[in-house]
Amino acid sequence: MYRREFLRAGVAGVAGITLGNGLSFGKPLAGANDRIVLALIGCGGRGTDCIINCCKTNDQVVIKTVCDVNRSKLAQAAERIEKEFGYRPGTTEEMRRIFDDKEVDAVWIATPEHWHMLAAIWACQAGKDVYVEKNLSVNIFESRQLVEAAAKYNRIVQAGLQNRSASQGFSAREYIQSGKLGKIVTVKTYFMLGGNKFTEAPETPVPAWLDWDKWLGPAPYRPYSPSIVSEYGRGGWQNYWAYSGGELDDEASHTLDFTRMVLGDPPHPKSVYSWGGHYAYGGTGETPEFQTVTFEFDEYVITADGGTSCGYMQKASGEIRNDPKRFPNWRNYSARVEIYGTEGLMYLARHGGGWQVIGANDKIVAEDGAVFPDNAHQKNFIDCLRSRKKPNGDIEECHRSATLVNMGNIAYRVGNKHLSFDGKTEQFIGDKQANALARGTSRKGYEIPEKV
Repeated sequence: MYRREFLRAGVAGVAGITLGNGLSFGKPLAGANDRIVLALIGCGGRGTDCIINCCKTNDQVVIKTVCDVNRSKLAQAAERIEKEFGYRPGTTEEMRRIFDDKEVDAVWIATPEHWHMLAAIWACQAGKDVYVEKNLSVNIFESRQLVEAAAKYNRIVQAGLQNRSASQGFSAREYIQSGKLGKIVTVKTYFMLGGNKFTEAPETPVPAWLDWDKWLGPAPYRPYSPSIVSEYGRGGWQNYWAYSGGELDDEASHTLDFTRMVLGDPPHPKSVYSWGGHYAYGGTGETPEFQTVTFEFDEYVITADGGTSCGYMQKASGEIRNDPKRFPNWRNYSARVEIYGTEGLMYLARHGGGWQVIGANDKIVAEDGAVFPDNAHQKNFIDCLRSRKKPNGDIEECHRSATLVNMGNIAYRVGNKHLSFDGKTEQFIGDKQANALARGTSRKGYEIPEKV
């Protein structure tokens, strides 16, 4: 039964449904006992698109409530859901109301990054399963605490690193583990994007459509600037360390996590070095316009190069992402991974695009195509809610991938340093400033709990 038909069945199929802010799904009738009730926290384009698609992709999945402190986006999300499914979800600006709702099985968290971990930990403590968008965290401590919360409360926590469910990831990992690529000697990842100069707009009074204090949440209080939050757009918050980790956080989080997956999920690196700055446009954002990071593992290094200074580089087109027979033009593909083995070079794409192995004389010796993995990742999440099996994007491994992003940014922030790292304690060796950034701080009333 399609979702629209299911929900319009009304009293014939579901007990207790009312519309609008009082939406209630009550107890399912016989035959509907595997229904999943979701709530959305963070009603931007990505979050709304994903939760709608999740309901289209999976049977008997419904959205009861949407939450945002941006009242314009909140109303827009409710309207979109009503248009898609024929019912209007409840709306709230306070996520704790969702956590207190016993009818909600799982929450979909798509806020800016500085809210991800606290919202997810609160959800676990309330007995909710969680889908949380990337990058997971703005420091190492808070995503470790979510790992602990998921284990303590026996919660399914899937990170929005959807390449974990990509078919080419499984086949690339199998190819590497077979030994056909030879011994891995070095790995290069890229996040090359175009951009422009960022300059913060002057402070203004907080607009009526925004609860600024709640938007800041765990971040330090500061006056509102329209450069940070946009009424309907994404806003410029990714230029600030308090809310994000810049493009390393936004784009490289995908390629670094996917790289770890196909390499068999190696443990934390032994050290990190980062270099970067505002050399292209000279903007005033805190996060760099370009950045290079080197991670030292036992037998190879992984590098990440990129930023907002290379507009001639391109992501894979929609046609390539959704056609398993097509591959990107690797030379100017902005998000490629290059895995160099002694027997060949593997080019790997994320979000569809597949992989190809190049041997001598530019010969393609192996390949596998793929499509954009959102549907597969969302199906995996819902399947795991029902089976209670670990999801593909389980929080434990995805925390380690998020740690790479945080390590790279910390090395940059302490002065483009080379830092040694103890993977067992998740602490930098002999650098108090780096460890302070790894621990992070939270505003009073929004603290990450020491004991979850």
